[in-house]
Amino acid sequence: MYNPENFTEAFGPIQLDVLKEIGNIGSGHAATSLSNLLHKKIEMHVPGVEVVDFDQVMDLAGGADKEMVSIFQRMEGDAPGSMFFIMTPSQANHFVELMTGSAQGFEDHSEMAFSALRELGNILSGAYLTALCDFTELELQSTVPSIAQDMVGAILSTGLIELSQVSDAAIVIKTSLTDREGGEDEFLEGHFFLFPDPPSYQKIFSSLGVCLND
Repeated sequence: MYNPENFTEAFGPIQLDVLKEIGNIGSGHAATSLSNLLHKKIEMHVPGVEVVDFDQVMDLAGGADKEMVSIFQRMEGDAPGSMFFIMTPSQANHFVELMTGSAQGFEDHSEMAFSALRELGNILSGAYLTALCDFTELELQSTVPSIAQDMVGAILSTGLIELSQVSDAAIVIKTSLTDREGGEDEFLEGHFFLFPDPPSYQKIFSSLGVCLND
């Protein structure tokens, strides 16, 4: 069973390197999918992967009172959990403009804008989960994405209150996408948060060589 008290000590540099590799492989898959979707060269990289406690999550996402756009999906299968991709409204606008050609971007909250962000969520979650499955040999799938624009505290607290009573850690994959053809630097940057459900910690981390003792 997952014991949060020994989690931080158990999860060391080797496991972080594995998570970084999972992030890099996932980002490569996502970049290829986005390049095909947008018909232009998109590069994607993962400048950092961290395992942090819930208090740090709010800070990494910009602060509890910061307004952000989130793409939320559930992870289902052998190790259920919750996934969030969080970015600023301006970055969401830029991606929607790039994908749809609409000057309104995400500001008008049109169905086209929501569809564009759901597609981004499917690409990112699918790429990362495929890489995670390859490393862990677990069967994992993602649900249909839901989109929200709200304060970070409200976004991340939804559905996580019960989880926070029994676990204290989340995987954070910092994600940057660059449109090289357009000459833009990091046209979309955000944080991909993975919150495994309490019973899933043992399955995921033991498969990565982390010993979580009772």
